[in-house]
Formats: sequence, C-alpha cells, structure tokens
Amino acid sequence: MREGPDIARIASLVGDPARANMLNALMGGTALTASELALEAGVSLPTASSHLGKLMEGGLLTVASQGRHRYYGLAGPQVAGMIEAITGVAEAVGPKRVRPGPRDAAMRVARVCYDHLAGEQAVAMLDRLVAKNVLV
Repeated sequence: MREGPDIARIASLVGDPARANMLNALMGGTALTASELALEAGVSLPTASSHLGKLMEGGLLTVASQGRHRYYGLAGPQVAGMIEAITGVAEAVGPKRVRPGPRDAAMRVARVCYDHLAGEQAVAMLDRLVAKNVLV
C-alpha cells in the first residue's frame, strides 16, 4: 500500500447512499439534527445515528449541542468543496439518481420549499404562465 492520504477511507464514507444524502442535506450551510438527517437519508433514527458516528469519526462533520438537541454540520469548506467536486464528476459521468419526491401525497401536489413553490400544482402554474407568455 502506498503512503499518503487515505482517500479510499473518505470515499467509502461518502460513497454510502444514506451518508451521501446526509452530506448533501448539509450543503445548504444549516446544521441539522439527527432526526432531520434521518428523514433526508430515508433511514431510521438509529441507522442515521450510526452513519453520523462514522462521518464524525472520519472528520467530515462537526456537532454542536443546544439544549437537548445536537446539530450536525459539515466540518469545513474543504468538506463542502469535496462534495461539490464529487457532485460535478457524478453529473458529468453518470446517470442521475431518481428521487421520487415526498412520501406524503399532499406534499407532492403542492408545497413551499424555502423561497419558492414546488409540487405538481407549482409545475402546472408555471406551464400555464409560459403558455400565456407571462413568463418566457
């Protein structure tokens, strides 16, 4: 084995789909709880806790306690840069993952995502505005 940084260890941490989803969820810059990250990853809370432990041990996450909650965030700009770089490579060379959207049927129909509308109703509204040349 060659000497130097162990990129295989880091790649194995990032390569797990649940952990990759957790890391992507943290790219917005907001620290999240284990429960929130479990939802993002589509795993149970105990499974999420195990994954978070591995990411912490690997130096990819930090944690801050506030009251009874623990908030996880990326360990720094190098980690964010690595995720951006991997995302760029994945977009360039591979097929995209298909995420079916929210499990809740009502959330698939209409919802607000941060600063915009989303869901089937939002898509239909956009299509109508484009058809009427309100938006181009």
